[in-house]
Amino acid sequence: MTHLTAFNISVDFPLYHSENRSLKKTILSKSASRFGRDRNSRPVVQALRDISFTLRSGDRLGLIGANGSGKTTLLRALSGIYQPTNGSLSMEGRLTSLLDPGQGMNMDLTGRENIRLRGYFLGLPRPEIDRLEADVEDFSELAQFLDLPVRNYSSGMVVRLAFAMATAFPPEMLLMDEWILAGDASFMEKAKARIESMVRHADVLILASHSAAILAEWCNRLIWLDQGRIRQDGAPMVVLEDYLPPYQFEELVKGLDIPKLA
Repeated sequence: MTHLTAFNISVDFPLYHSENRSLKKTILSKSASRFGRDRNSRPVVQALRDISFTLRSGDRLGLIGANGSGKTTLLRALSGIYQPTNGSLSMEGRLTSLLDPGQGMNMDLTGRENIRLRGYFLGLPRPEIDRLEADVEDFSELAQFLDLPVRNYSSGMVVRLAFAMATAFPPEMLLMDEWILAGDASFMEKAKARIESMVRHADVLILASHSAAILAEWCNRLIWLDQGRIRQDGAPMVVLEDYLPPYQFEELVKGLDIPKLA
């Protein structure tokens, strides 16, 4: 059965050039709550501290918090991009990450070569790779640009290719950062139905977003991250009532037409 458990996850980033006078002053100041030292006394930024939760099939977890609170860092730790400094992760199920438009792509290869490379990486047989290529070509609408190196793509074209590749197969565990909810209007109108289908069919969803409406609609649990720590963990409307300014929460409730404590 699909599940994911994070136990006391912490992530530190080393600070280089820490002998710089202004940086040293910042590190030593009382307000620098996210600065610390590792086991070798080297200065670090404490990006995440003691994050624990368990998700099982059917769970839809939203991550909310101010910029720099640790949402993207946590997603990257869960997806294996960052190695936790402390703590442990255990999971069962096929993981799909939509965290970075260029994630896993070789910019020197063509779009078509990247598609086929993704298929080989997933261990797909030749007929499935052919199907993947056809699906991505149709959905991305990149046409002849698929035969050009990705380094020549605009940022919007990279998003189209990355989105089409990442959403070609139904995931068991889906990790999404809010970049996937942005993009040119015409493409996102088409992509919205595909995203919602993925969300519905994923066994486990973890979504980081600033959109309270999307989190309330798609998630059955929210974690509010603050300064790299869990400040609140609970039902979406309970957490959002504490997180949002009162007038924004009232507008959210009116817009969704649901009780405050859902």
